[in-house]
Amino acid sequence: MSLDWIPRAPKENLFDYTTVRKDLLEKPAPPRTVYEKRPLVNPKTKEPVEGLYVGYVILDNEKQGNSYNLEMLAGAACAFQLASRDPSVVAVVLTGAGDRFFCTGGNVPEYSEHMIGRPLDCQAYMQVYWDAFNAVWTSTKPFIRRVQGMSIGGGEEISGCCDLTIAADTATFGQVGPAHGSTAMGGAVQFKSVTMTIEDAVWNTVACAEQMSAYKMLRKSYIHRVEPVLKKDGKFIRNPEVITDKWIEDGQIVYGEFKTGDELKEAKALVKTLERDTSRLDQAVDEVVWTFANLYPQQVGNSLNMIRAQKKVSWERTKAETIFWWAANAGVYGEFDMGMTAFNTSKMTGTRDADIIKLRQLLAKGRRFDAELFEEVMPKPQK
Repeated sequence: MSLDWIPRAPKENLFDYTTVRKDLLEKPAPPRTVYEKRPLVNPKTKEPVEGLYVGYVILDNEKQGNSYNLEMLAGAACAFQLASRDPSVVAVVLTGAGDRFFCTGGNVPEYSEHMIGRPLDCQAYMQVYWDAFNAVWTSTKPFIRRVQGMSIGGGEEISGCCDLTIAADTATFGQVGPAHGSTAMGGAVQFKSVTMTIEDAVWNTVACAEQMSAYKMLRKSYIHRVEPVLKKDGKFIRNPEVITDKWIEDGQIVYGEFKTGDELKEAKALVKTLERDTSRLDQAVDEVVWTFANLYPQQVGNSLNMIRAQKKVSWERTKAETIFWWAANAGVYGEFDMGMTAFNTSKMTGTRDADIIKLRQLLAKGRRFDAELFEEVMPKPQK
């Protein structure tokens, strides 16, 4: 029996469900966020699959460590939504331009020069942050973080909502918020308390004690896969700056720790002479994407959203406070002003740090935050 009598839309009939500003993704030069639809590739045959794509979101601001300003953050939110709502896109890959930096977080000059003393701007900025996360939380596509360099501060946060991380073995991971007048509340304190042990989360996000190697993060189950990107005599070698050939030394786990002393000096000198090749990193990304592409899409989407709920619950519990705390913390002469301004003026003063011990001493005497206290603890311009 024919069903032609039932009113239906044409067989091939696509609606556009996006609500984004595509102009944010069309900037001709950095600082910018770039969105590219690359063909889905069979990693074994290298053949592209007709009509299917991988959405690549690239943070492009190499001169400033791929840090994101407001337009880049909004661009990322737009790109996440475009990829999420495009039925031809099977997965989304977030990465950074170049090979030195994945992302070093929010743009310090913008924070220091504009956001300080503008609480309403701070609130609106965090709402854009929400837009980026929400585009991921509601997506049926796997989000893969391709970390090819340093991931620090807000770089760890904007990407913390991703589902899997594949890293070059020269990549490093860490937080710096409390060392520079900020709280890592754009995702790090929420997500890392879920994906790491509580004690590791405290050490990494609050103490800001170390920039951890990719191998150490793999050891701690924070990332999914690590691939070498350095070549010696035409062959891939593991990052010589990191211990990867043994697990324990003198009763302590040393796998993934950075070498020290003369060994580290020799390793750094060697690295400068080595060829850099990201083909194995890219192959790993293709393999992971291909795995998901060969699964039923609705089952993938449902499964991802149920797993993401753990991070989402942690985020939802505190996201309202992030808006109002940052607005309050960004007052003139406060800790955020000290930290961001010291960092932003480091070329003038020779240091990125205010005198936090002196700040604590003054506060212990009952001093208030004002211009006088600010001047006492801030570094001075070099003559």
